[in-house]
Amino acid sequence: MAAFLELDKVSKAFGAVTVADNLSFAVQQGEALGVIGPNGAGKTSMFNLITGTLSPNAGQITFDGADVTHNSAAKRCRAGMARSFQVPQPFSGMTVFENAMIAATQAGGMHGTEAEQFCLDVLNQTELLDRANTLAGGLTLLGRKRLELTRALCAKPKLLMLDEIAGGLTEAECRSLVQTIKDIHARGVTIIWIEHVVHALMAVVDKLMVIDFGRKIAEGEPRTIMDSPEVQEIYLGIAADA
Repeated sequence: MAAFLELDKVSKAFGAVTVADNLSFAVQQGEALGVIGPNGAGKTSMFNLITGTLSPNAGQITFDGADVTHNSAAKRCRAGMARSFQVPQPFSGMTVFENAMIAATQAGGMHGTEAEQFCLDVLNQTELLDRANTLAGGLTLLGRKRLELTRALCAKPKLLMLDEIAGGLTEAECRSLVQTIKDIHARGVTIIWIEHVVHALMAVVDKLMVIDFGRKIAEGEPRTIMDSPEVQEIYLGIAADA
């Protein structure tokens, strides 16, 4: 069976700095892939390559049966890719509902009552329905993270990419957000999730990938990967021969 998303020997460098080094991996439809690695490992650059805000120097990216290597970010978004960002930057002077509507109309291709009802459904799913008329600039950090998730979902994604969405949250807030993401995954949405809060990933993902210096170091069953001495040395700073 062909992969839903596949990167085949993708490379990207900025002069002497390599952010993707012959990177190859595949994600099946309905799967949740977790991605970990040290700061500067190339994780966010990988998202930028997938979504089209960066162009690779070499390699191929296929999505939902099509070669999207040279497609624009807008075209990839319309094809079903959506992502969150590490630092939420909503339209702070607009309401939560208005932020959702922009995503639904501009990225999701919906209009009128269809877009309005879809946004209300997503806001209910992300636990922001009671804040629909609140200005986005007045939300707590958890609220802004949930709004970032809402805007991505309002684009009607086939592939949802989350970039450190649990970062900075309290333990209770993290558990609450993880449950929301688990519910989204249970509905069949394919997810790639970059995260430093490893226990949050472990509660959701089917597979875990480790990257460092733009290279894939390991990939497989999450617990097996986290128990690997090589991964512990690279990611956790534990000597492999300790």
